[in-house]
Amino acid sequence: MSTITIPLTKLRPNLPKMLDKISKFFDRCIITRYGEPQAVILSDKDYESLLETLDILSDQKLLKELRDAERALAKGKGVPWEKAKAKLGHA
Repeated sequence: MSTITIPLTKLRPNLPKMLDKISKFFDRCIITRYGEPQAVILSDKDYESLLETLDILSDQKLLKELRDAERALAKGKGVPWEKAKAKLGHA
C-alpha cells in the first residue's frame, strides 16, 4: 500500500488506470490542484475500513470493552482459540 500524489491535470487522462491501481493494490491517491492537496481517492475496501474504524472509535462503550479485554488478556485471562472456536460451533 502506498500513497500517490498526482496533479489533477495528470490524473484526468489516466483516471481509469489509476482507479485500477487503487482498487487492486489499495493505494491512496492525493489529488492536487495548483500544487495544493484537494482530495483523496481510496479503494472501496479502504473506505469501508476507515468508516468501521470511526464507528468503533466513536462508541465509548465498545472502546471500554476492548480496553477491559486487552487488560484481561495481559493478565493471562482469556479463552484459548480452540476452546473459543468450539464454543462458537466452529470446531
